[in-house]
Amino acid sequence: MKILVPIKRVVDYNVKVRVKSDGTGVETANVKMSMNPFDEIAVEEAVRLKEAGAATEIVVVSIGPTASQETLRTALAIGADRAILVETTAETQPLGVAKALRKLAEKETPGLIILGKQAIDDDSNQTGQMLAALLNWPQATFASKVKIAGEEVEVTREVDGGLETISIKMPAIVTTDLRLNEPRYVTLPNIMKAKKKTLEVVKPEDLGVDLAPRLKTLKVQEPAKRKAGALVKTVDELVGKLKNEARVIQ
Repeated sequence: MKILVPIKRVVDYNVKVRVKSDGTGVETANVKMSMNPFDEIAVEEAVRLKEAGAATEIVVVSIGPTASQETLRTALAIGADRAILVETTAETQPLGVAKALRKLAEKETPGLIILGKQAIDDDSNQTGQMLAALLNWPQATFASKVKIAGEEVEVTREVDGGLETISIKMPAIVTTDLRLNEPRYVTLPNIMKAKKKTLEVVKPEDLGVDLAPRLKTLKVQEPAKRKAGALVKTVDELVGKLKNEARVIQ
């Protein structure tokens, strides 16, 4: 079975994000970029499934600028077999990405597509669901455990009320949650091996896909700063402030 793993290059999660002065977006110039953490979990899960004998090949794909090749090489160093970059400088949005992934899925015919539940830059949480709809494949989102059982994949999902375990037939889409696994440390020998692995570069036009944005960002602004706290001497004073100032109790 082949596993397809889409990944995205985003601002590193350790970086303090700064909004541009004109409010058109966040500052990415001279900012450390890395693989979206949820996608890294997806790559790790695919590698574990291959190590367990449930998969034979792992293909990672990214849609973005030339610099995304570095992110793909990281995925190859984790254990993916080959990579595909859909090279574009245009702004990527979930629907366009899902359409490109559909074309690649139709070409690669994977038994399973594993991707992060969301990217930490836009937090859309839409691509996996849109891709499942376009392919008409069953989907399991927010996975905290994945198990291959014959022609089906058993997924434990994190829901509001606790954990839900479902079984879906392959080919299928699975989106990963934080507690699915802990990605391995990439070693230097594997980084060197990744440089020799195949990385194919294609254009959106080659896939017959239009990645033009459907949504327009009107403004980006930082969250309002929290007000300083206040010390109270008694419970009665606390209750009074909650009732009269904060107005959170009656």
